[in-house]
Amino acid sequence: MAQTLTYLALGSNLGDRRSYLEQAVHEIQDKIGSIINVSKYYRTEPLNPENISEQPEFLNAAISCSTSLSAREVLIACQRIEANIGLDRSTKVPWGPRIIDIDIIAYGNEIIKDQDLTIPHAELCNRDFVLVPLQEISPKFTHPLSKLSIDILIENLKKADSFSHMIAVL
Repeated sequence: MAQTLTYLALGSNLGDRRSYLEQAVHEIQDKIGSIINVSKYYRTEPLNPENISEQPEFLNAAISCSTSLSAREVLIACQRIEANIGLDRSTKVPWGPRIIDIDIIAYGNEIIKDQDLTIPHAELCNRDFVLVPLQEISPKFTHPLSKLSIDILIENLKKADSFSHMIAVL
């Protein structure tokens, strides 16, 4: 079967964050495809719109993997992994704290815009906590829609003064 290079972003800010990220990596290997690269874990401040009370900082990472699954099958597998780790989607608050969050950042060079699946991820260009780990594992990444390099995407975010303080954790 044909393999597609897929990028996933992981985040956790509740409980044993490192353990949840590591469990997600193992389950991605088992259920989605061969892991090519995993970034360092980055400590980041949560996105905290006015409607969300204070919450703990996140650990974030990016993963590249090769999969024979379709983009929709990857989405379903990510949701199952989140549930296995303990995420209850019925109580999940947008922008709120979470045990685990797995987002599809890119699926090959495909562009998909469905009701529940947008690839590349709609907020990719606005999230340093995704771009920095992605740059680490794929320094030649190019956004499938805008055709901008990862370096340009990060520079644009810095120019917009939307870059937060991130600390890499081994």
